[in-house]
Amino acid sequence: MKPRAKKFVMLALAAVFLFASGRVEKILNQDRDALGLTIADQPLQDAPPVLALTTQALGGFRGLISNFLWMRANDLQLNDQYFEAAQLADWITDLEPHFTQVWVYQGWNMAYNISVKFKDFPDRWRWVQNGIELLRDRGLRYNPDDLLIYRELAWFFQHKMGADLDDANGYYKTAWAQEMTPFFGPHGTNFEALLNPRTAQDRTNVYILETKFKIDPAFAQKVNNEWGPLDWRLPEAHAIYWGALGLQKAQEHPDKVVPTDVITVRRIIYQSMMQAFRHGQIIANPFTHTAELGPNLALIPKVNDAYETMMREDTNDAAHISIGHRNFLLDAVYYLYEANRVAEAQKWYDYVRQKYPDKPVLEFQPDSFPKNVPLDVYCVSRVQGDVKDTSREDTTAAIEGFLARSYESLAIGDDEHYAGYELLARKIWENYMGKMEKYQSDVKRVGLDPFRTLKKTVLSELLDPQNGLPYAARAVIYSQLNLPGNPNLPYGVLSTNTTTTDIQSMSVTNKPVEAQ
Repeated sequence: MKPRAKKFVMLALAAVFLFASGRVEKILNQDRDALGLTIADQPLQDAPPVLALTTQALGGFRGLISNFLWMRANDLQLNDQYFEAAQLADWITDLEPHFTQVWVYQGWNMAYNISVKFKDFPDRWRWVQNGIELLRDRGLRYNPDDLLIYRELAWFFQHKMGADLDDANGYYKTAWAQEMTPFFGPHGTNFEALLNPRTAQDRTNVYILETKFKIDPAFAQKVNNEWGPLDWRLPEAHAIYWGALGLQKAQEHPDKVVPTDVITVRRIIYQSMMQAFRHGQIIANPFTHTAELGPNLALIPKVNDAYETMMREDTNDAAHISIGHRNFLLDAVYYLYEANRVAEAQKWYDYVRQKYPDKPVLEFQPDSFPKNVPLDVYCVSRVQGDVKDTSREDTTAAIEGFLARSYESLAIGDDEHYAGYELLARKIWENYMGKMEKYQSDVKRVGLDPFRTLKKTVLSELLDPQNGLPYAARAVIYSQLNLPGNPNLPYGVLSTNTTTTDIQSMSVTNKPVEAQ
């Protein structure tokens, strides 16, 4: 065959094969769509012109391009070139918007790798927000039923914001609380205005919550009823929200879910509940304009149920989970006792001893201790650490510390902890002095000052106008304890007719006797 004729034959065969391949590809694409093996491609958005032109020209080779970019992004990641890797990952999400791993990788890269490259906390928070928004606003738009994206969102709230591994975690919590307060109110539980908006501001809040933060108030209330009560100004509530929403999607589409992913999401929910129990309440100090996190004691029954469920469902790790369950119960006992909820503390204390009868309640319980350690002894021993410790200075410091916290709680209106901290201080004093009974000859040398004297010492320091609490707090304490005198003067500068005995015998309405 002549060369020219051969060329014509080859071109004709190429045309036939090209036409045939197009027909076969069309049939294959129809079959893939019918079987749910693919999702229609989305048009590229904000891609560089060269990349957009290349992908449009190559069509079906977009997968090859994304694979190449993915390998390149991985190399950059290994070389700590996170910003460049983030740019490539952004292109991959445009090329393959249904490639879940790219969304997860890019969100994690922003929230964890890039954020810590910045020293200033506001800059870090901006990148953590970018990671959350990428998954929530873009990833879920293309993959609304993908459990992995819900898992990653829940993890960001529970671990990056809720835990304390990042030294900027306090800033994250504060920033998020400021974002959520307009919607959930000053206590983080305002669902009435969201579910039944009556004012223009209420309707605006619902619109912003649903469109900007992608939170459904009705589902949030459902989560709160099942897992709460939660403070929705804190990240743990939102970790549980996204985890619970992911589990709901998994139930709706079981064929798309890997069982181990379901277990992981449930664990994130349980871990978030534990964190919410430990620091799920915002305690504001109106005098210093600061706030600290305290335990959410209302969650104790729900957290206990969660542990029980975990041990039933995950039999392979039940022994390991039981260790966390026992530690949680002992913490719950102590926190309840600290809040002067002694009857509840006793109930859970009895429960943990019945549940784990072969385990000592104290980590370093000496052999001389009775097997059934009383509740008071357990709580006091937790404060003092080593139950054999008889240091006069350390014990005095512990007592004065709890007394100071007691009066500070009184100043901010926390009556439970006012009484609870004083109870702990008194029990520590009694425990120490009980140990000193066998050293009768040395009581004057190693014994503690009378409890009423320690109280007066602490109160004098707190009520000192120069170095004590702010004036407003001092005024509240003066009022609540019915103390004579002037908050502007040092405590003890009273009328000439007031004696120390008078001060020691004063009591507060609906509060324990001030000094006995």
